Amino acid sequence: MALSAIRKSLPVLALISAAAVPVCSHAADVRPIIKAGVDFGGDTLVSVGVTGGGSSSRSISANDGVYVGGGASILMDSKVLEVELSASYKFFTIHAQNGDIDWNVLPLDALVFYRMPNVRLGGGLTYHLGPTLKGSGAANGLEAKYDDALGFVLQADYVLKNRFNFGLRYTNVNYKANSIRTNPALSATTPAANPSTNGVGFVFSMSF
Repeated sequence: MALSAIRKSLPVLALISAAAVPVCSHAADVRPIIKAGVDFGGDTLVSVGVTGGGSSSRSISANDGVYVGGGASILMDSKVLEVELSASYKFFTIHAQNGDIDWNVLPLDALVFYRMPNVRLGGGLTYHLGPTLKGSGAANGLEAKYDDALGFVLQADYVLKNRFNFGLRYTNVNYKANSIRTNPALSATTPAANPSTNGVGFVFSMSF
């Protein structure tokens, strides 16, 4: 999934970069960034019965996941506007004694921020590549593949030393399944066909 998604991401990143060119046509400070975060909420993708751990069932929601990634920050000469382009890998897993269910997606973000002394506020587009839900072990055969999807992000960050950003973000992306498979032997709901992320999260980024 990773190699295929990376190949598919190249033309999308080219388009995003081209869209940012008019904003970045004047003098700008371009820096590489790394980012990481965790997201919560959205529509339920699947619920599954588990044994052990004190819970009879667990679920994965469309916005759930931990992500890591990197990209570029482009700060205008005015120091008021900042463009941030990034690619991340996002994942979430239900672990059980006899099997796992994994949720993976590759988000591409193109965000524009208005900067104040210690705060930046902004948002923009996010394009999610290869959203996939897949079971293994006793959950083998459970699978849902979703089409690549375009959505939007709103984000507010506290800026420390002009390098470190600690923020809250809202993500809204609507997925559409192109294939769904179930495992009749597994105590699980049928994966959602048209789930929405519609959730919040925490994000950290650092520029160099």
